[in-house]
Amino acid sequence: MSLNQQSPTKKDLNYWIETGQKMVADRQRRIDRTKKWKFDTIATHGLYDLTQALQLNSGSIMEPVYMSTAQAYENSYHMEAGLSYQMPNWCYSRIANPSTYFLEETAALLEAYDTDLASSCVATASGMSAIRTATEPFLIKDDSLPPINIVTSAKVYGGTFQQFSIRRGQEQGIDVRWVTNPTDISEWAAKIDGGTRFVYGEFPSNPSVDIFDIEAVAELAHSNGIPLIVDSTCASPALTRPLAFGADIVVQSATKVMAASGTTIVGLLIARHNIISKVGSDEMKADFATWAKFWPFRDNGPGLHAMGAIMTLNDIRTLRPRIAQMSRTALTVSKFLETHPKVDRVFYPGLTSYPAYDLAKKYMHLVDSDENHYGYMLTVEIKEARDGENTNTRKFYDGLDMIWRATDLGRVKTVACMNAISTHQQQGEEGRTLASIKPNAVRVAVGVEHPDDIITDLEQGLSQI
Repeated sequence: MSLNQQSPTKKDLNYWIETGQKMVADRQRRIDRTKKWKFDTIATHGLYDLTQALQLNSGSIMEPVYMSTAQAYENSYHMEAGLSYQMPNWCYSRIANPSTYFLEETAALLEAYDTDLASSCVATASGMSAIRTATEPFLIKDDSLPPINIVTSAKVYGGTFQQFSIRRGQEQGIDVRWVTNPTDISEWAAKIDGGTRFVYGEFPSNPSVDIFDIEAVAELAHSNGIPLIVDSTCASPALTRPLAFGADIVVQSATKVMAASGTTIVGLLIARHNIISKVGSDEMKADFATWAKFWPFRDNGPGLHAMGAIMTLNDIRTLRPRIAQMSRTALTVSKFLETHPKVDRVFYPGLTSYPAYDLAKKYMHLVDSDENHYGYMLTVEIKEARDGENTNTRKFYDGLDMIWRATDLGRVKTVACMNAISTHQQQGEEGRTLASIKPNAVRVAVGVEHPDDIITDLEQGLSQI
């Protein structure tokens, strides 16, 4: 007798719980199979296979977009088992959706690629909501501990700076301790104490392109009983996978290079199982991302739209070859700019002049290859006159023609940004100084165009000075 032919009276709560256990076991089987594949194969297929296609979407080879707000249930017991999380289901798109599951499963596998780690993912409506979902659970009240503080690199995206400085610091009274030189492990150590709830860093940072020793900072955090959270947006799992070096949680603004077509905003939170934390339940520590989805994410509601999930998933399929091309071009562009007489300095991890070049060689290389690649993002500082008005920088920036003037990055199209007057404007001069955001700096996020055309346009901009 088929599933639908069975008598409804026999489909009690135990039936649905047992069905759920079979679904969980089948998912684990698919995970075990998929973890044996290479990165590009995982990015292409994820866990979606023929069996799922036949069950979910009449055999469609590509993952379907579930443009629906809610799931229907066969009977009351089915609903009870689903809403009590005793069987896999999606119930309501604020909590989950089959389309977001396809993206989450793939992202979790890519971040834990080539390791024995078990990991999970929750997709959010933006990178900023992923950061909030990743950090907020560690800031709960606990009178047995000293007053709360967080230790974070000061070299972070402007929105992250604002979330920590304003939302957490000024509005909630949390002590935010900024690490001004993230390559100095002693500075991290000096700021951590019994009240520290987590340690946070970007690798590499936007827009100053700073990095830090993930392995060393993870060891330091764990020795103090706290997790390390890494924003790896500007590397992506094609170049750097922080979980493999001891990080507990990775956040991605998948809006950037993972969804390089530039058509959707997406955040991802990927966590290893059994994270370290002074606070939170055993359930939270065992599988942080799944716990976050079921509880705080459900209540706060930063859900990702199904269409955004599938559009992102389609871009992820070509992540590795795209990152390789963009990285090679970025290195070529960086070398051109570094020798230009109107340029003061270039920051790019692939240049030998980069302050942490040896550290970049350790952590940044193209997955499934022996090649070091250093990403698509660089920062160029333009030589200015003594008047300090940044006239030359504006002339260069406004003289660009093919390259887009925007705050975006990680696109298939090259984009340039003056971060001091845009993404980091709100944090003020003191905050920009703390993060080393200079007014004569222009961030260039290299796309997939031919490097000769990018260089020609940069030369045109520089010729305006």
